[in-house]
Amino acid sequence: MFYHWAMNKKRLLNYSLAAFCFFAACHVSQKAQETKGNMQTEFDKQGHRGCRGLFPENTVTAMLNALGMSVTTLEMDVVITKDKKVVLSHEPFFNHEITTKPDGSYVTEKEERGLNIYQMNYGEVMKYDVGMKPHPRFPKQEKIKVIKPLLADMLDSVKQYMMMARRPFPYFNIETKCQPATDNIYHPVPEEFVELLMVIIKEKDIEDHVIIQSFDFRTLQYLHKKYPHIKTAMLIEDYDKRTLDEQLKALGFVPAIYSPAYKLVNEELLKNCHQQNMKVIPWTVNDKATIEKLKSMGVDGIITDYPDLF
Repeated sequence: MFYHWAMNKKRLLNYSLAAFCFFAACHVSQKAQETKGNMQTEFDKQGHRGCRGLFPENTVTAMLNALGMSVTTLEMDVVITKDKKVVLSHEPFFNHEITTKPDGSYVTEKEERGLNIYQMNYGEVMKYDVGMKPHPRFPKQEKIKVIKPLLADMLDSVKQYMMMARRPFPYFNIETKCQPATDNIYHPVPEEFVELLMVIIKEKDIEDHVIIQSFDFRTLQYLHKKYPHIKTAMLIEDYDKRTLDEQLKALGFVPAIYSPAYKLVNEELLKNCHQQNMKVIPWTVNDKATIEKLKSMGVDGIITDYPDLF
């Protein structure tokens, strides 16, 4: 991919090899996954924001390193810019914990919410570094100069990696970062948000390998109505006191995945979810003992900041 092409024959040969690797990887992926609504039947190892505990979150570097740790799904968050670009970011602004400004100074907690990505064109977003500032909660995280990437660029990088690695193609678990209180302030309304996201998903031909997750049920409801073939995951906070039936009633349908804070998981919840054909994939589990405990209970996957624990 990065050779200096001096001869047409050599270029044609390498293109052919790359194409072979890509289609071989896709073929292995299809063979390895018995489909039930086109979902994986193996235990789903998800790298949270790529591998946030080890590399800067929601970056191409984090995603590619997570693939090297044999995750089956790359988990990520997306926001929208002023010029309607879909960008990887957990917040719709520049978080003070991870951001260095163009002038080399760190973003402060007081000013972070004023750095509203929805009010910036992507060209401006690219000027901020999100990998060099030491993370206060993840001391093992490597420091690398990186930016918030476009979703499209990250997908292209993953596809190139897959061509060369010849491993089963991953799933992409994409969270829409929105809520009713900040519609048209930090993000578009759910309908527009979903449509902008779906343009990229269709363009990159990953509809069969994508899951859309959200705490904002409006996103999932719109997807269920407009794009019922897209798998959805219902995210549940640890302070949500509603019963499973109450949560499903609020959503209005049964999603493919129920994704709660891991402390909410118990045998009764697992039984009730599985009876309704929902997979249970809790977040965010960052120690080996808890991962093994949840696996023994029967969860269908784990989301972790440290996929090396798998």
